[in-house]
Amino acid sequence: MSTATTTKDPGELELEAPSAEDLASLLVAAERPPRPSAWSASLTFGWRAMLKIKHVPEQLFDVTAFPIMMVLMYTYLFGGAIAGSVDAYIQFLLPGILTMSVVMITMYTGVAVNNDISKGVFDRFRTLPIWRPAPMVGYLLGDVVRYLIASVVMLAVGLIIGYRPDGGPVGIVLGIAVLMVFSFAFSWIWTMFGLLLRTEKSVMGVSMMVIFPMTFLSNVFVDPRTMPGWLQAFVNNSPVTHVSTAVRELMAGNWPAADIAWSLGWSAVLVVVFGTVTMRLYNRK
Repeated sequence: MSTATTTKDPGELELEAPSAEDLASLLVAAERPPRPSAWSASLTFGWRAMLKIKHVPEQLFDVTAFPIMMVLMYTYLFGGAIAGSVDAYIQFLLPGILTMSVVMITMYTGVAVNNDISKGVFDRFRTLPIWRPAPMVGYLLGDVVRYLIASVVMLAVGLIIGYRPDGGPVGIVLGIAVLMVFSFAFSWIWTMFGLLLRTEKSVMGVSMMVIFPMTFLSNVFVDPRTMPGWLQAFVNNSPVTHVSTAVRELMAGNWPAADIAWSLGWSAVLVVVFGTVTMRLYNRK
């Protein structure tokens, strides 16, 4: 029997796979990327929220069709009865209905949070080496874009049917800025409920129970002076009333310092209280 022998070409290089110890030493020696800042991490999660809208454009229904329906329905239903004409009523109604609509759509923040929890996405977020509140802040930053879209849509419809803000572009921008600050703060309530409750339907149900009394028991539709005294006491101290008045007066060209201060004060309280509770629930979830 003959045995076959193989010879190697002297010019041929023999490649060997690195051992596990070599790979470990390389990973330890390699320079790690810098930890992302709180702002960049929050923006990344905010962009993620925008991408979800891109892939599911039906999510824009509540910031386009819903605001248009609200403006047209309340203006033409109540305009003649309350103010005598649509043109007169739209001057009072539009800033209020703008505030109401944006505040109402803040509840979808809690729905989105609850949906990600049910899918297990939050378990992966918590393992990332990032600022802990970044996922929550990212949700809210993404929703601010949705609030801006709703505001632009409602203002466009209002201008078409006769709304004329005496404050001009500056008054409009200032009014929307106050509304955006309050809506960002108000959304922390729903992040808490999104973490606390077990289903999306539960989040929406509880949200409606909170939002409807707060928005309807305000000066969105009518002047509180026409209400009973005991109801005026509640309405005049409602955060929605302060925000609605601030938006209305700013767009009218006035400077309601007290209502602006109340709106910003309420916003600070909401962030401190519900932001703290939300992060404690998030860390324990």
